[in-house]
Amino acid sequence: MESPPATVEGPEESKISHWRIVFDPVVLTQAVVSHDWKGSGTAEDPYLIGFIPNDPRNPLNLRVGIRWMIVALNALATLAMTFSSSAYTGGIPDISRRLSVGPETAFLGVSLFVLGFALGPLVWAPLSESLGRRAVFTTSYGAFIACNVVAAVSASMPLLATARLLAGALGSSALVMSGSIVVDLFAPADRGRVSAVFSAAPFLGPVLGPIAGGFLGEAAGWTGVGAMITAVTGVVWVLYYFLVPETYAPVLLRLRAAALMRDTPPGSVFRAQVDQVRGGGSGGGRTRSVGAVLRTALTRPWALLFSEVIVIALSTYMAIIFGAMYMMFAAFPIVFQQGYGFGQGVAGLAFLGIAAGMVAALFFMLLQNQAYVRAARASPGGRLPPEARLRPAQLGALMAPLGLLAFALTNSPEFHFAIPVACTAPFGFGMVVIFLSLLNYLVDTYTVYAGSAIAASTVLRSLFGAVFPLFTGVMFDRLGVHYGAAVPAVLALLCVPFPFVFYRYGQGVRERAKFAQEAREIAMRMLGGPDETKKEHVFSQPYGPTAPGEPQCYGRYCLGCDKDNMFNCRNKELYYEKLDI
Repeated sequence: MESPPATVEGPEESKISHWRIVFDPVVLTQAVVSHDWKGSGTAEDPYLIGFIPNDPRNPLNLRVGIRWMIVALNALATLAMTFSSSAYTGGIPDISRRLSVGPETAFLGVSLFVLGFALGPLVWAPLSESLGRRAVFTTSYGAFIACNVVAAVSASMPLLATARLLAGALGSSALVMSGSIVVDLFAPADRGRVSAVFSAAPFLGPVLGPIAGGFLGEAAGWTGVGAMITAVTGVVWVLYYFLVPETYAPVLLRLRAAALMRDTPPGSVFRAQVDQVRGGGSGGGRTRSVGAVLRTALTRPWALLFSEVIVIALSTYMAIIFGAMYMMFAAFPIVFQQGYGFGQGVAGLAFLGIAAGMVAALFFMLLQNQAYVRAARASPGGRLPPEARLRPAQLGALMAPLGLLAFALTNSPEFHFAIPVACTAPFGFGMVVIFLSLLNYLVDTYTVYAGSAIAASTVLRSLFGAVFPLFTGVMFDRLGVHYGAAVPAVLALLCVPFPFVFYRYGQGVRERAKFAQEAREIAMRMLGGPDETKKEHVFSQPYGPTAPGEPQCYGRYCLGCDKDNMFNCRNKELYYEKLDI
């Protein structure tokens, strides 16, 4: 392809400022404009646009510090949002008095907020995969803050409940973006360490909320708690808007293709390579319309949730653990305020036991990730199958029910209050380890569909998180504090086999998973992998085993022919040279 005329700046890639990357998602450098794109530029054989070597707009090429900053801000946004879900509990006594409703009715503000977690991801995940992470997040999170303002000044319970439901749905975009952005920015070997940072937010937020909300609620009532929630989330939005660029590669490539269409002579046709439907040859395929892409994206989380065994089973497991955590928001006032006679603020400090377990789990997962990276580097092809992510979950699966059972046995005044608080630490540890391991497994399995997979799991666990607190009071009244608290422990025990079963049989399940294989093919096109017609080309020498104990393959690790290794090509040009084509 000859260099088309275009009015484009031509700075060196290293001189492009982060400010420009944030507000200019295209970044048309001279190297991009003059690149020899595959195709002939016609409607039948368009130029296929991808990332060029050292591309400044390739998210994987951003400086490490910038990538960590993006993840940290997404984690902060998630922490602020989940903090908002439980900090509300500190205002429940004031809400009951001011709005003349019972505590159970006032608690709807928590359940409806968490129910919003189930509704929002079904929209935000597919939209982020169609329109981009940044546009979807800044819009939805800004509306989330507006709903927090309405909730803080509500003069009736219906208005307050509606505002909280909408706030949960709008703010849930942070839950979806965090996991997806890790896929956008980091290679598989690095994701576990990065995920340990951002994944602390969905757990620490709900635990810290009752502590801050409890003391502030005693001093300033619900208005003070609502003002705190609005201020915290507002600061996060401002930081995100000015510092976080678009990170989703398919959207960046579509924007680049559109910009090249505008800046080149009429008649030249450009398409993002990821949008080129297979049709043989270099460009003889069709291009999917925006409407088709959006329709598919909006239905994908539902399809994953109801058709993929991996998503169904692991989402159910996470939902039970998540529901048990939100049950604690209703159980702790019963145990520590009614049973031990603590005040509202001091009773909130009981969540420090869960928080301590969570912090310990984060350090444990960081150590586990170091071991994972060493094992990946030592393995043929430099990457482990997704099932390697499940080893920590096997320990977490034992620790979570152990903590819940211990709490159920010791949560009455005949035991010192520190004992049931300490017993919740193993639950906090197991919960974080389970979530991090299973989310990493979903991300590695569904790659470019990670947002939809996470959305599907978020839907189910949010439903459990919304419902569990509503029957906790009745359950404790009828069964007592010991047997009532034992119910989620039994449910968690029933799920213990899940990480063991998928560790043993997960590869076979993935081979029959439609969306896992489809995500692999899209990732191959996004990374500039081979045409479908070239999938049978192989190395002249064995490159490594497809999995431990299996026969050696000839090149499957390099270009993504093996579904487990589509991101392994750190030097695609070198691998192409090795291919006998």
